[in-house]
Amino acid sequence: MTSFAKSCVKSGLVLAALVTLSAGQAQAISRYDPTRMACAQVQAAIARDGAVILRYQSRRTPGLPLYDRYVASRAFCDAGEVRDPAYVPSADRDSCPVYKCKKLEFDDPRDRFIMPD
Repeated sequence: MTSFAKSCVKSGLVLAALVTLSAGQAQAISRYDPTRMACAQVQAAIARDGAVILRYQSRRTPGLPLYDRYVASRAFCDAGEVRDPAYVPSADRDSCPVYKCKKLEFDDPRDRFIMPD
């Protein structure tokens, strides 16, 4: 095998390793049931992890699971998204204040003056 071929094989292996590592990091997000935690614990988990999935049962439609991704800051949102207030049920409160990412839609007058956090 020529030195050029060997360097191509090494480059391919390095690239494959990097892709595998980045894919693993993208899937590593913690999941919690906020109804089994106090509101302060839910907020602390989001602050600690940066972004989490919160999954809980709908109170309006029994048996319907609800879930979404909640974030600590805008840094965990994609380009073109902002951090938007949201509320989830917790063990000690009906509405625990948290944040999730929301796409900016300039057709909605409420989105025209959003200040970055």
